[in-house]
Amino acid sequence: MKSVIDILDLSVEELDDMIKTAIDISKNPDKYANKCKGKKLATLFFEPSTRTRLSFEAAMYELGGNVIGFSEANSSSASKGESVADTAKIVSCYADIIAMRHPKEGAPYVAAINASIPVINAGDGGHHHPTQTLADLLTVYREKGRLDGLTIGLVGDLKYGRTVHSLINAMSRYEGNKFVLVSPRELKLPDYVRNDVGNKAQFVETTDLMEYMDKFDILYMTRIQRERFTDLDVYNRLKDSYILTPDKLINAKKDMCILHPLPRVNEISVKVDDDERACYFKQALNGKLMRMALILHLLELNDGKRFPKLDGESGHVCKNPTCITSTEQELEHVFKKGKDGLLRCIYCDKTLS
Repeated sequence: MKSVIDILDLSVEELDDMIKTAIDISKNPDKYANKCKGKKLATLFFEPSTRTRLSFEAAMYELGGNVIGFSEANSSSASKGESVADTAKIVSCYADIIAMRHPKEGAPYVAAINASIPVINAGDGGHHHPTQTLADLLTVYREKGRLDGLTIGLVGDLKYGRTVHSLINAMSRYEGNKFVLVSPRELKLPDYVRNDVGNKAQFVETTDLMEYMDKFDILYMTRIQRERFTDLDVYNRLKDSYILTPDKLINAKKDMCILHPLPRVNEISVKVDDDERACYFKQALNGKLMRMALILHLLELNDGKRFPKLDGESGHVCKNPTCITSTEQELEHVFKKGKDGLLRCIYCDKTLS
């Protein structure tokens, strides 16, 4: 059975096919209006969300299906102590596909290996957000006409920014892409993300947003996420590190594409919204279209089997406080060897310390 926990669970061929499907949906919505008639999507959102949850719900309704679920942990049995594994097994009895958001990294993976229906990771802590990447890919393709040979500026919270991690993993599989990493040193991209990509893409690091502004084909802005900080003093010091205003775009390419996964706080001035290069609201629409394509793809592949559990080494303990193992004590701690040769937790990808 196919589930999507990481964007790498989808091959390049699958990504290209879903882009084609999404474009066809946008042109011929009536053709897809009953594709999921009689099917149910369970939206299990243990963490607040507006765009992602509503996008999934709109996607399923526009395919003719129905939606069940909850929008916060307090309205689920998790508030009584139910494990993610048990929730996934129970919901599998009621729905045909699951979309899960959870603050703990690895929770959707735990759900996938226990559910008997496909599971889509709708965001797990600062780890992965593959369906936002699908929205990003479709937007880039529709605006630029290609997914290769691009210079992509990634700005802001690159440490906890799950959308950035997933986008790098996806775009590095297309030839000739270059990533310019713009962040405070405290929020730089985790080493494991770059190590996994290896030589498939070029990377440049800087703390100066303007240094490469005239080179960007894509400018991907992100907010500094207050919910990821345990020390509010650090957050307050970093929160206004990068603010995009019209004057900073004077030397940018005329056909540059400005993206943002949303919500924004103040990192993009509302004055930028009228710039023809601003594509972040198009991104939201494209997210719905790609989620429709993904739901169709996964339902077609569902054979009722469990998502495969990763093999690895036991006998170690993950000390990451945001890993799902920190709250679900009976989960076996398992580590896999990454491309860098280091052992990493199969749930959260953090290196064994």
